[in-house]
Amino acid sequence: MKVSDLRIIIDEREKKSGIPKLLTAIGINTEIKTLQIGDYIVGPETVVERKSIQDLVSSVFDGRLFDQCNRLKEHFQNPILLIEGNVDEIESITENPLIFYGALSTVAIDFKIPIIPTPNASHTAKLLVSMCSKKEPIKGPFLKKIKKSNDIQKQQLSVLCSLPGIGEKIAIRILEKYGSPILALSATSKELAKIPGLGETRAKKIKKMLEKKSKHTKTSNQKTLHD
Repeated sequence: MKVSDLRIIIDEREKKSGIPKLLTAIGINTEIKTLQIGDYIVGPETVVERKSIQDLVSSVFDGRLFDQCNRLKEHFQNPILLIEGNVDEIESITENPLIFYGALSTVAIDFKIPIIPTPNASHTAKLLVSMCSKKEPIKGPFLKKIKKSNDIQKQQLSVLCSLPGIGEKIAIRILEKYGSPILALSATSKELAKIPGLGETRAKKIKKMLEKKSKHTKTSNQKTLHD
């Protein structure tokens, strides 16, 4: 297969990474789109979520990582998490690297999503070309129309998995104990901490996030255009 026959769809937010330019220079057909899931679609069922070390650590602590993993698994048969950069940076970014590695273990074992490291953008581009070269059965267009699930149980899990440090297994345990997301979100941090695998630290982070006043909240002296 010639390089000119290969096609990769790229999320527009990846422009600043320099990777789209590298792929174009190689001769790959690239399409810049606004992707709802993943950063690079290299085949009908293969999507790559690229994260720098800093972004990966941030996504672990704010809970985005597991929510993204849920969505990747729901819509693609072959999701891949690509970690770009020097892993030694973790020591300077977080005081507790074990939390970081615990999250990666969850991605690999619970979500069964492969994790591939690359040192820089140049190597990332080469890896994407290699993935794109793999032949897949054509089951539909690369760019899928992603719809929100109408399955209430999936929606409930998605809500809980969006909480800091919560993966699907713990989300299921929460639902088993409380029956619904609203009852779980109303629980105290001490009550949440009793959920197996959740713990006091994550329970406090969840309550802190839920209770923190949003910067979007209007003050009493602000007037809307309709007032």
